[in-house]
Amino acid sequence: MLKVNDINVYYGAIHAIKGVSFEVNAGEVVTLIGANGAGKSTILNTVCGLLHSRTGSLSFLDQPLGAVPAHRIVELGLAHVPEGRRVFQQMTVEENLEMGAYTQPRSTIAPNLERVYEQFPRLKERRRQVAGTLSGGEQQMLAMGRGLMSSPKLLMLDEPSMGLAPILVEQIFDIIRQLHKAGTTILLVEQNAQMALSVADRGYVLETGKIVATGTGDELLHNAAVKKAYLGG
Repeated sequence: MLKVNDINVYYGAIHAIKGVSFEVNAGEVVTLIGANGAGKSTILNTVCGLLHSRTGSLSFLDQPLGAVPAHRIVELGLAHVPEGRRVFQQMTVEENLEMGAYTQPRSTIAPNLERVYEQFPRLKERRRQVAGTLSGGEQQMLAMGRGLMSSPKLLMLDEPSMGLAPILVEQIFDIIRQLHKAGTTILLVEQNAQMALSVADRGYVLETGKIVATGTGDELLHNAAVKKAYLGG
């Protein structure tokens, strides 16, 4: 579904991503793990068209993405739930969700809203509430729901557990499992390596912009180097 081949991304003179290649197949949860600053978010921002690689190629459903503007990438079926949630603070929950459907025909908005409310009952309870007054966990649910409103073929989640209490982290990862079970393909960036690998079919470990290990989620959970660096083992 998604193929990333030999990308090199720079911030000015800083070489942030160094020859990274990976792929995501339909129906998978694939995770990118690594320390803060390893380049995980930079990769997602490159895939969704906010940044550009000097080399290599990216393709989604066999369509090259190199020259496709970010808003057209959403129309292709690739949704990005950014780090830090970034909900529209002054808009209601339902208005935020409707914004996520801006690429969709009007006829799909109501049924998609109902599906999101089934997945996130808390949002239905808060549908008329201003998003800026929600808790951190509720805002994360809203950001994920907004991404789902675009009917994505691939959902990219950037640090969904960031800043949340442990019980809310469990809830968010339960939702990720449910989305996966329902057939949503997910590319997950996450510092909580234990949780990320527990839900992932496959994973890639990033260090200073390079992939240094890959394997199934279970293989990486039991990899001695990964355990020592990221799992406290």
